[in-house]
Amino acid sequence: MAHYIGIAGTHSTGKTTFTELLTRKATVAGLTVTRVGDIATQCQKEGFGILKDHTFESTLWIMTAVINAELKAGLQLDLVIVDRPIQDALGYLEAALISTKRQITAYEYEYLYTLARLHQRRYIANFKTQLDNTIALGPDRDKDLDFRILVDQTISTAHDVLGIDVLPLTEKEANLIVEKVLQSRQASG
Repeated sequence: MAHYIGIAGTHSTGKTTFTELLTRKATVAGLTVTRVGDIATQCQKEGFGILKDHTFESTLWIMTAVINAELKAGLQLDLVIVDRPIQDALGYLEAALISTKRQITAYEYEYLYTLARLHQRRYIANFKTQLDNTIALGPDRDKDLDFRILVDQTISTAHDVLGIDVLPLTEKEANLIVEKVLQSRQASG
């Protein structure tokens, strides 16, 4: 049985670094593990807007693509690390709406948040990075600092609305996740 964890946060805030740490620890412990991520690039290739151009449709596409990728990855693995879980997409949508002064309908808002509320229960742990705007971005990253700050805030807000407790990205927490998955695997025998 696969276990899922979510790591949310705006771009270039340590998600990949933590994913690599957790993957190493899980692999050394004998667990099978994979990462689900980079769904936004696929979304854009399909013709949907991302970043400030997020819409209800692009957000729903990302959310369902993440769920699909999680399910596929979890068929035969112990641990699936979701880099940008579905609540992350909600934060990006909220930031896009605020920054462009657009709105979605109450129905659309309810639809997305209901889906996220139901799905996020599958994660055994949720992490959220903290934005450090002094860290330089790579050449392929969006350079709009104001938007990154807004995304950081709206992802936190999405976690609050959904009632998700988030953990810090520390080695101690990575060790606890590995131990939890190992115990669950041993119990299911």
